[in-house]
Amino acid sequence: MRLGGGLLVALAVGAAGAGYWVLAGVVLAGLAAAFASRLPPPGSGGLDRYTGGIARLAQVVVFGLVFGAYVVPTQPGYAAVGLVVLAAAADLAGLRLPAALVRWLTVVLLIAAAVLVVLCAVVTPVVTAEGIGAPNVAAIVVAALVVLPFLLPGQGERATVRALTLGVVAVLVTVVALVQLGPIRLGLAESSFRDLLYAADAGQLQPLLTVIAALATVPAALTTFTDARERFAPSGGLPGLAGGLVAAVAAAFIPVFAALLVAGLGAVAEVLLRTRARRYRDAHE
Repeated sequence: MRLGGGLLVALAVGAAGAGYWVLAGVVLAGLAAAFASRLPPPGSGGLDRYTGGIARLAQVVVFGLVFGAYVVPTQPGYAAVGLVVLAAAADLAGLRLPAALVRWLTVVLLIAAAVLVVLCAVVTPVVTAEGIGAPNVAAIVVAALVVLPFLLPGQGERATVRALTLGVVAVLVTVVALVQLGPIRLGLAESSFRDLLYAADAGQLQPLLTVIAALATVPAALTTFTDARERFAPSGGLPGLAGGLVAAVAAAFIPVFAALLVAGLGAVAEVLLRTRARRYRDAHE
């Protein structure tokens, strides 16, 4: 779910800076996520907990902004804040999504991604004069940074398989988006995937895209906020309320690029801390 909610806007942000080389950034993020899947889980120290909490809280803000851009485009700011408040209130009330529902939503989003790839593959793209250009290393790193948080898998026996699967999906979606739209149109707006449907002669599927965006962002915001709050304060209470307030204010005032950047930097810091933990463990075995 997190990949669907994040990719709807992260590709646009990455393409705006890196152009066609956003694909290299997505590949780099996929490799980093696969590496992270083999690391030990985050530690229980203060630095580990707060780093992970901030990264996930920033992701909640991203989901809110994506929800506003795609689902309620007439009032995106209010919708973004509303989703963040909903996630905080649901967590405070102790509401949790059943694991079976999360699995089914993930399957639905993967099917939606496959349909998008097929639609774009069978339609001849409009020829443009855009060149690939020389790689901008800094822009590629930023593109990888904004995609990475949504590719990192959860803990589990099949974490590496999940990371590789998500990476492949992200690469395929990036390829078809670049082929159909080109990096300029892809990077023009936060909701550029609406243009992608029109480019693939599937404009009639716009209402379905709205539904998919809601399915990708609302459950992801709920589960990610709970994850963030548990890292700040496992027992809940005031820290959870404070986190919800901070996220709601951020959703109202900061641009999506800033939220993606905070989420990406937090994800990188978490991976580095987990790498340090593995080296420490190996040194003492």
